[in-house]
Parts: sequence; C-alpha cells; structure tokens
Amino acid sequence: MTELLNTLYVQTPGASLHLDGDTVRIALPEPDSPRRTLPLLRLESIVVLGNVNVSGPLLARCAQDGRAVVWMSRGGRFLCRLAGPLRGNVLLRHAQHLAHADPATRLPIARACVAGKIQNSRQLVLKSARDATTSKDSLRAIAADLEASLAAAGTAADIEVLMGVEGAAARAYFEALALMIRKDTGLSFPGRIKRPPTDPVNALLSFLYGLVRSGVHGACEQVGLDPYVGFLHGIRPGKPALALDLMEEFRPAVADRLALTLINRRQVGPGDFETMEGGAVQLTEEGRKTVLTAWQHNRQKERPHAVLGRRVALGLLPFVQARLMARTLRQELPGYLPWTA
Repeated sequence: MTELLNTLYVQTPGASLHLDGDTVRIALPEPDSPRRTLPLLRLESIVVLGNVNVSGPLLARCAQDGRAVVWMSRGGRFLCRLAGPLRGNVLLRHAQHLAHADPATRLPIARACVAGKIQNSRQLVLKSARDATTSKDSLRAIAADLEASLAAAGTAADIEVLMGVEGAAARAYFEALALMIRKDTGLSFPGRIKRPPTDPVNALLSFLYGLVRSGVHGACEQVGLDPYVGFLHGIRPGKPALALDLMEEFRPAVADRLALTLINRRQVGPGDFETMEGGAVQLTEEGRKTVLTAWQHNRQKERPHAVLGRRVALGLLPFVQARLMARTLRQELPGYLPWTA
C-alpha cells in the first residue's frame, strides 16, 4: 500500500519555493520572514495556487523523484501538472485504449462510475435526512429518486443514455444539497453554477473538486494509466477523461461532504469569499487556508473499503481505485468496482 505522505500547499502571493539540499525552502515576500524548510522525503506533491514561483532546480528534483508539482488558480481551477517521466507498463495503456474502443467493455466501466457517484450521493442524502430537523420528507423523496436512477444506470443501453441518467440524478442531488445547508449559516445554494461560480457555495464546491481532480489525476499516472482516455467522459484534447471518470464517486462522499461540514459548522462563512470583477466568486486567502487545513485533516480519516476488506485513508482511496481500474483492464477482475461510502 502506498504510504500517505503530505502535500505542501502554497498560496501566499509573491512566495517562492527553492531547493535547499534535500529540503524545500519557502521564501515569503514579507521582509524578515522566518526561514521555513520542509524535507522533500515527506512530501507526496506540491500544489501552488496563484502567484507563487517555483525554482528550476526544485522542479528538476521533483521531476527526478516523481513528485508532482501542480499549479491551480486561486479559485481552485486546475491549470497544469509536472510529474517527470511517465510511469507504468505500455501494455496497460494499450489495454486501456482497446477497452475504450470496444463498446462492450467501455459501457460496463462507465456504468460502474455513474453507479458509484449516485450511490454515494444517495447515502449522503439519507444521512442528512436522518439528521435533519426540517425537509426530512423532501430529502427522503430525493433519495428514492436517486435509488431509481441507480437502477436505471445499471441497465443503460449506451453511453448517451447513461449520461442522461447521470444528469437527471445530478439535478435531483443538487436539489437535496440546497436543503442540506442550514438556514442560519448565511449561505444558500442556488444550484450548480460553474465556469465561473457566482456564489460562495459553488465557489467552495469548485475549489474542492479541483483538489479531488488533482489527486485522482496523479493516482492515474502513478498506476500507469492514461488520464486522458476514459470510459464515461468522451475524448477531447486537453480533457483528462479517465481522471474525471474516477473522481465521480469521490465528489459527493469526499468533496460535498466536507463542504457541508465546513458550512454547517460555520468554519467558513460569507466573510471567507470575495467577488471578483465580472461577478465570479472565490475564496479569500484566509478562506483557502481554512479549507486546505480541513482538507489535509480529512485525507487522514479512514473509511471502510469493501474490496480490500479493511479501512483505508481517504487520501489513499484514489490510488486504490486507480489500481482496481488497472486490474480490470488487465482482466484480473471481472469488472470495475467503485468505492462507496
């Protein structure tokens, strides 16, 4: 099992990262800032948000070690990733490409990805219905709709029909998400709005989805899969279709659940967001710090994994699922089994 290492997140505008022996040295723009170093050995990856500089020697060392460096916008949009030489067996990628081209192989994998997302969405809605003081009946009705969508996903005749089922389930689920936010938080959810998000809740969701995507993308590459050849999402230049496929099951159970926790416990509120020119909303620097701290803590929590028969840290789940996908493509497993909370 891969060891769960740390991820270094740097978001201070004007900060710079440098190689200092076997450590990364963080230089902050403020005069007389204390010297800060971290051992590279304990870092799985480095994520920089916004105007942060990374030195050439540090990039070269990370590429040599296979340590990913990820660039994201301050709003959490994935920009690019440096990870060094490609890993994995070319035969695995060849099997992946053949599976994508064969509808009889592609459709069951795509169904499993959608089923994992719908099941985890349904579980989150049911949990909220049990804990809710209001809207219990509405949440239970939506959970019943999601159960029907789950059955429909298992019998979808082709990818187009399956995408329609997934879209209908997502609309129902986001209706439930609006009901799961406590009214005394000062925040509300108008429905999913992206590119760009124009309200705080959507800004938080987009930021967390960006973190999930970055982790899943890295897991695909580490296992040796091609992140750009998927089964549910179509192939398009620059679109990491497989990473998007595999992250579907993690959206509700990891990103949405954490967002609801942060909002309903008032760890983030209206003051943690700012409106940019043009109407886009994003987290403030202090808001991002709060979310990233919670994200790092959340990655260490363990959840049961039915296939492995034991508990696994959330931060390792993308690697586990990427390996299960690889085993499916090698025909070592009869089909892909998504992780369900």
